[in-house]
Amino acid sequence: MPQKKKIKTTVVSQNEIAKQIYDLWLETELALDAHPGQFVAVYPKNAATLLPRPISICETDRDRGRLRLVYRIAGKGTKEFSSYQPGDEVSVLGVLGNGFPLEKAEGKRVFLMGGGIGIPPMLQLAKELRAEKQIIVGYRDRDLFLQEDLRQNGALYIATEDGSVGSRGNVMDAIRENGLTADMIMACGPMPMLRAIKQYAAEKGIEAYISLEERMACGVGACLGCVCLTKEVDHHSHVHNARICTDGPVFEANEVEI
Repeated sequence: MPQKKKIKTTVVSQNEIAKQIYDLWLETELALDAHPGQFVAVYPKNAATLLPRPISICETDRDRGRLRLVYRIAGKGTKEFSSYQPGDEVSVLGVLGNGFPLEKAEGKRVFLMGGGIGIPPMLQLAKELRAEKQIIVGYRDRDLFLQEDLRQNGALYIATEDGSVGSRGNVMDAIRENGLTADMIMACGPMPMLRAIKQYAAEKGIEAYISLEERMACGVGACLGCVCLTKEVDHHSHVHNARICTDGPVFEANEVEI
């Protein structure tokens, strides 16, 4: 695995693609090492917001050395990021975490499931996965983002909480309404969604890999600020937990207690 490093990157472009959702392209050598499901930690320039913000990788352009980050404004750090303009320099630590196990999905029928800001990492995954892909994504309302990008890389099913687009409800409702089946699930989204997916996978007897969203401090496993309960004992802390930033963010669903 390539050594994690903090480097200077350059903003190529940035646009607001939905309410409080920003689409940021960075020029960086980290693109060469990035895999679906991994993330980077972006450092604010404001010294008052000391810690970097973890943002999942949405898309990778290895030929041009660019990473696409799609994020939601959630506080002072991400609010600052939204003001960045082309040509600005940004410090980034990466590439972090483990990604989705693409090799295990080859030749299978796979659900790629994203909810809210867990949707962006599904794009590069859909582009690289050599499998029959059914992409199921959930939004709050008709303020959608990335749907056209996703549609180009697999059969797309949309759920909205208010029923304004696609199925009314959540991603599980979209599965039921459309009569979908799969051999494997790869997912990222809020914890209630991941809990439902874990239960569904257990009932159906299929493999599921879930990417856990968590606030992180160091991003490299030193602070133990982003642990989750596991069935197995962690070799680092010697208790039943794992560090999401280094052992994850992607876990096999039956390995973690959520």
